[in-house]
Amino acid sequence: MAEPLDAALREVRALLLDPALTRAVAAGRRRGQRPSVVRAELRPVTLKAGSRLQIATSDGARPHTRNVALGAEAGTAVDELLAEPFGNWHVETAGTTLQLRVTKSGEAQVHRAAASRPVAEPGGHDRAKDWLLDPGDPLFAAIGGSAAKRRQVDAFLRALAATLPDDLTGPLRVVDLGCGNAYLTFAAHRYLTGRGLDVTLVGVDVREDQRRRNTELAERLGWADRVSFVAGTIADASVEPAPDLMLALHACDTATDEALARAVRWNARWVLAAPCCHHDLAAQLRARPAPGPDALLTRQGILRERFADVLTDALRAGLLRLHGYRAEVVEFVDSQHTPRNLLIRARRTAGAPTDEHHAEYRELVDRWGVTPRLQTLLAD
Repeated sequence: MAEPLDAALREVRALLLDPALTRAVAAGRRRGQRPSVVRAELRPVTLKAGSRLQIATSDGARPHTRNVALGAEAGTAVDELLAEPFGNWHVETAGTTLQLRVTKSGEAQVHRAAASRPVAEPGGHDRAKDWLLDPGDPLFAAIGGSAAKRRQVDAFLRALAATLPDDLTGPLRVVDLGCGNAYLTFAAHRYLTGRGLDVTLVGVDVREDQRRRNTELAERLGWADRVSFVAGTIADASVEPAPDLMLALHACDTATDEALARAVRWNARWVLAAPCCHHDLAAQLRARPAPGPDALLTRQGILRERFADVLTDALRAGLLRLHGYRAEVVEFVDSQHTPRNLLIRARRTAGAPTDEHHAEYRELVDRWGVTPRLQTLLAD
C-alpha cells in the first residue's frame, strides 16, 4: 500500500541516524527528476578520531567518500541526501530492514522486515554464518529462486570472496555470461557493493525476454544505473568496456568454453566459471578408441561421461595457464545441492607459461586424440 513520501522519508532519516545503522543505499531516480549523484551508500565507521558516518557517493564516473561526525553534521548530511530525488532507499539496522521505492505518482511503497537473527545449531554453531548473504535479505524476495539456487549462488559468492583481494578498491567492471534469471547477477552486485566497491555489472543472456525481465527487476530494485542486461550469445554479445571480472554459473557444455575464451580476450583479471554438462569431449572419446589400457576408462558409458568431465575441466585449466592465468578447479558447493559443483577459478598473473606447461598440455591432448573447444576458440 502506498504511503505519503514525506512520512516515509522521515522514517528513513531516523534509521540513518540510528546508532544501530549497519548500511544504507540510495539509488535510482524519480520520474522526471535526476539526483546530483547516481548512488549513495552510508555506513558507520570507527576511525582514530572516533565514530563517524561514512557517506560514499558516485557521479557515474568516480566515487567520492567522506566521513562526517555524528550529531548535527551527520544530520545535515543526511538531510541533503534525503532532499535528492532518489527513486529507492534500502536501509539496514541491527533490528530492521526497510526498502522504499518512490512510485510514478510520487508516493512511497515501503517494505519493512525484522532483521534476521542467528539460529543456533546443535553444538553451538551459528547457522547465519553458513551464508554470505542472509537468505532473509529482501533482495531474495525480489529475485525469487529456490533454496537450492540460493545455496549455489551463496557458495559461488564465497568463492568470489576468496578470489578478490581484501584490499581491492576503485571501480570494478563485472560481466555475468549466460545470466539466465540473473540470480547470481543481482546477488553479486549486492555482495560487491556491500564491500564498498563501485560496481558496474552487465548480465548477458541469449533470450530477449530475459533481458527485458531482468532490466525491469533492476529498475524496481533501483539498480538500473549500475546493473544492465544485454541480449546476445556469450561469444558475440557487446560488452563495453571490457570487464575486470567474469562470472559464469552453469553455462551449458561449450558455452563455458565461450565464456572462458571471452574472458581471456578481455584480459579479465579474475575468472570464475562453474561448468554445466560436458558433451563435447565425451562425443570425441566415444568416436575414437582409447589408447592402450586406458580403454577401461571409456568403454563403459557412465565412466566415459565422468572421465570426459574431468578431462574437459583439466584441459580448460591447462589452457588458462597457457594464456597467463593461475587456474584451479575446486568444489564450490556440496553435491547434495547440485551435481555440477565444480568451479574453475583463475587469476591473471604477470608470469609467462613455461615450456613444461606447454608440453604437459600437448601430451595430454595428443594422448587422448581430442581437440578441446576452448583450444579452438582461443586459436581463432
